[in-house]
Amino acid sequence: MPATEREARIAEAVRDLVHRNADFDPLELLHDLTEHTTSLLPVAGAGVTVVDDLGRVEYATASDERCRRLEEVQIELDEGPCLDATRGGTALAPAPLTGPAAMRWPRFARRARRVGVTAVAAVPLRTPGSTAGALNLMSGQETEIPTANDLRIAQALADATAACFGHQHDLHDQAVLIQQLSTALESRLVIEQAKGVLSERLGLSLDDAFVRLRAHARARQLKLTDLAASVAQGTVPSELSEP
Repeated sequence: MPATEREARIAEAVRDLVHRNADFDPLELLHDLTEHTTSLLPVAGAGVTVVDDLGRVEYATASDERCRRLEEVQIELDEGPCLDATRGGTALAPAPLTGPAAMRWPRFARRARRVGVTAVAAVPLRTPGSTAGALNLMSGQETEIPTANDLRIAQALADATAACFGHQHDLHDQAVLIQQLSTALESRLVIEQAKGVLSERLGLSLDDAFVRLRAHARARQLKLTDLAASVAQGTVPSELSEP
C-alpha cells in the first residue's frame, strides 16, 4: 500500500522528536512537539504541561499565545484536560466544551469558549516509570474535532518525545527526567522574557516575536534558550530587527 504524504510527514516528525543531540534543549523539544502536532492534526493549538520536582503540574510551552494562556488557566484553576491526563496517565478523547466536558471543567470550559476554543483532548507524556506530563489539543470553530486515529497520532508524537528525554540515560532514572523537565521550566521563563523584549522593541505580537526568535536560532544553529537569555539581558542581534 503506497504511503500518503501525511503518513510520511508523521514518520519524519517521530524521527525528529526521537533523535536529538546529547545536549539538546528540553524546552525546544517540547515546543517541537506542539509544532508537529498542529501541523499534522486538525487542531487550532497545542500545549504541554509537565510535572516539576515537587510533583506539581506546570505549564511548559504552547504553539501560540491563546493556547499558552489556556494552559496557564488550567494551572490557575486546577482543572482541565492537561491536568487530568497528567495526573491520570491516560488519554482524554476529543470532546466539545459543552455537555459532559463543561460539567467536568466548568470554569476552564467557560474561559476556553470565550476565546474561541470549542473542543479539547489530551494525551499523557509517558515514560516506563511514570507520567511526565501531557500534550493538550485544542480545536476551534475553524477546525474539525480530532478523530480517534488523530488521538493515536498525538500519543505517538508524545511517546517519541518522552523517549527522547531518556535518549542518553535510563528512562527509569527519575532524577534525570526531573532534571530535564526542570530545565525546560527554567528555560520557559527566559524565553517569555525574550519574547517580551522583542515585542516591545520591534512592535511585534508575542507570537511573531517567538517565530522570529526561533527562526534566528535555527538558522545559526544556536540553542533557543541561549539566544533567549542574551535577548532577555538586552543583547538583541541586529538581524532580529529585520523582517
